[in-house]
Amino acid sequence: MSEHSDRPGRSERSGFSEQDVQREVTELEGKSATAARIFDLRRIIGGLFVLYGVIVTIAGITDSRSAIDKAQGVNINLWTGIGMLLLGIFFLAWLKLRPTVPPAPAVVAREGQE
Repeated sequence: MSEHSDRPGRSERSGFSEQDVQREVTELEGKSATAARIFDLRRIIGGLFVLYGVIVTIAGITDSRSAIDKAQGVNINLWTGIGMLLLGIFFLAWLKLRPTVPPAPAVVAREGQE
């Protein structure tokens, strides 16, 4: 076998040109950055705290007088729900103000270049 491929710009082993490989790397980097933003823990934690905060706040608003008396006169569901809402909003605001920075693309060294 010869060291050079019959087709210019193509690797003898893989059959893909450098442009094909670069395009695939760019697509994968874009997908990786999107996945990092989607699965950011601040989004998950903030969303869950807001959801549960709404549920607990509604439970606190609709509590009966006997339930409030059990908690020594404090509407614990209402205050806990408000606290959870504030914490969830904090996480979501933090996500919005300081978004995840996608990783810098790796520099691919080409053979034959110095």
